[in-house]
Amino acid sequence: MTTTNGATKRYRAKRDAILAAAAEAINEASAKGMTFADVARRVGLNTTSVTYYFKRKEDLAAAAFDHTLDWLQATLDEALREPTPRARVAKFLSVHFNRQRRIEAGEERPVAMLSDLRAMEDPFKARLLSGWRDVFRKTRTLWGDPADRTAKDIFSARAHVLLENCFWLTVWLDRYEPDQYDRVEARLMDVFLHGMAGPGQRWAPRPLAPEQADAEPARDAFLRAATRLINELGYRGASVQRIASELNVTKGSFYHHLDAKDDLVIACYRRSFDTISAAQRAADHAGGSHWQRLSSTLALLVDAQFTDQGPLLRTTALSGLPLTVRQAMVDRSNRIARRFAGTISDGIAEGSLRAVDPLIAAQALMALQNAAFDMRNWAATMPRERAVGFYASTVMTGLFDDPVV
Repeated sequence: MTTTNGATKRYRAKRDAILAAAAEAINEASAKGMTFADVARRVGLNTTSVTYYFKRKEDLAAAAFDHTLDWLQATLDEALREPTPRARVAKFLSVHFNRQRRIEAGEERPVAMLSDLRAMEDPFKARLLSGWRDVFRKTRTLWGDPADRTAKDIFSARAHVLLENCFWLTVWLDRYEPDQYDRVEARLMDVFLHGMAGPGQRWAPRPLAPEQADAEPARDAFLRAATRLINELGYRGASVQRIASELNVTKGSFYHHLDAKDDLVIACYRRSFDTISAAQRAADHAGGSHWQRLSSTLALLVDAQFTDQGPLLRTTALSGLPLTVRQAMVDRSNRIARRFAGTISDGIAEGSLRAVDPLIAAQALMALQNAAFDMRNWAATMPRERAVGFYASTVMTGLFDDPVV
């Protein structure tokens, strides 16, 4: 019996190590880009040993995603034991920060990010997406039972923004020393608690008219369609053939616009970053308080994410790019975040924004606008202006007070 138990423990330990290695590979190269050879190398095994535990690569990727979903469910169960919505959200955030602290210390390994779920094929895809919807619904219960449809809509926006901010931590938290994580957590939670609005400020964004790039219409339509498909299916899932079919053109037409698929993703990123920068410049040109500028910029970007004509490329596509190109895209994203931070700093100085940590609040804004694409079906159930206001209120006025929309 002891031998059997020992063998079982060894089996589970080796399987867990393979899953952890697969998670790292998925986060770096996407689920479709992960290979048995890479996973085996990370664990110190040969490929045949990995296939003893997982017959196909798809089985391994699905198991890694299942592990993440199980961890999120357990984290939510822990948070839901707290007595109030504020305490539950604080606990949920704290568990994520503690995990990042352990990963940084080498005491734990990352879980697979869920951004690649839609690139999976059935039957895995349907089951995994169902598991993700269960996580989302449970996250929504951190705020309790909604009294009506409006409350349910608001709780949905809050749940999505909270989850996305926790996932976004992996992008920027490494800029801080681990002994600063407690402070970073407290400052981010402060934004969630109270938002960024200064005394007397209300959500009333102004229409902006950003300058339009001199883009060739056919190329711009191509990049919009590609952005939408990459957001939906991931870098590996959005094949050249699928993008061409979406536009009803041949693969030859694709290569008329771009030389390679990596060039496509880079072009989509540049278009998206240019759109964000143009919105920021338009808000500065329009003038007004810095609260007004920030609100108007965010409203324009979230609205763009809720339409098929103007989606912005999610950072989830980064995992499919070469490291050098990926770093260039991250650097551009950081410059945009710093511009948000500058607006927040100026707003604090003039009194239109609360005294928050500008760099941390800017990252909350980046997570919000970056992930809004996933909420377009939710947004379609109500007037667009209302959807934008509900969604933006999560960071602008906080996760707990009723939004004024």
